Parts: sequence; structure tokens; C-alpha cells
Amino acid sequence: MGIFEPEIERLATDVLAKCRARKWTLATAESCTGGLIGGALTDIAGSSDVFDRGFVTYSNKAKARVIGVSTETLRAHGAVSEETAREMALGALKTAGVNITVAVTGIAGPGSAAPGKPAGLVHFAVATEAGIAEHRKMEYGDIGRSEVRLATVKTALQMLNTALDAG
Repeated sequence: MGIFEPEIERLATDVLAKCRARKWTLATAESCTGGLIGGALTDIAGSSDVFDRGFVTYSNKAKARVIGVSTETLRAHGAVSEETAREMALGALKTAGVNITVAVTGIAGPGSAAPGKPAGLVHFAVATEAGIAEHRKMEYGDIGRSEVRLATVKTALQMLNTALDAG
């Protein structure tokens, strides 16, 4: 048994199997989760044939320098926005040269430093070579930092599975 709860382990195992079936590789671009999505994937033995890398881009500077999020996007919309999540996913796809990516950016809490962006707000994006497969905005509420982060991992893995099922 791994360090993650069984549902996360099952979702991660499914993502890896679906990528293997397509001969696809994947990368993550993570902010509020700090690498937990990559951690869930690499907690599965044999994941190295699918999981290429994870970008933990916690700061705006890292988002811009490491995966190419536009400073104009960050200024206009903030780090926690649909636009930033989309650019993170596409930037990770391009930088890593993989087939699919998931990006997450949000406010784990407690509380929020950004007006209009409460604790528990997370933006997700999944990208493939065809472009953005899906964007999702989740509002988990101020349920606790660890709970928001784990809920974000689950949602990200669910989104990857959906994108891989869709073709």
C-alpha cells in the first residue's frame, strides 16, 4: 500500500495504464499541491515509463520562467485563474515534450490573500497535443489546507482519466 488513500492510488494507477496503452508520457504543472499529483503517480511502481516530470511552480516567477506563463496573464488575471491554469498546462506540455499534462493553481488556505479568490478555489487544466482538453474550476471551500490539496489531487487525476478516455 502506498502513502496515498486507496481512491487516489486507483485513479493514479488508471492514468498510468491508459497512458501505457496509448504509449503516452505525461507531466504535471503544480502550484497549490506542491508536487502531490506527481507524488501520487510516482507512488505506483513502474510509473517511470509514463511519468516524465513534474513542475512545481509555486511562485509567479517560477510559472513564468519555468513553463512560460505570460507575465501579462499573471498581472491581468492572477496566479489563480483559468487563464493561468491553461497556460501552465500548455507550457508544461511544450517544455516537457510529453503527450498530456495537468496543471493546478489555487488557494489551499486557510483564508485567502486575494480578494474574490477564497480558500478552496482551484483552477485545473488538462492539455494534450490537440490543445486544452478541459478546464475546471472547483470551489472546495475553506475545508483545511491538507483537505483542499488532496481533493485537488483527486480531481486532477479524474480529469486526466477523462481526457485519456476521450481520445
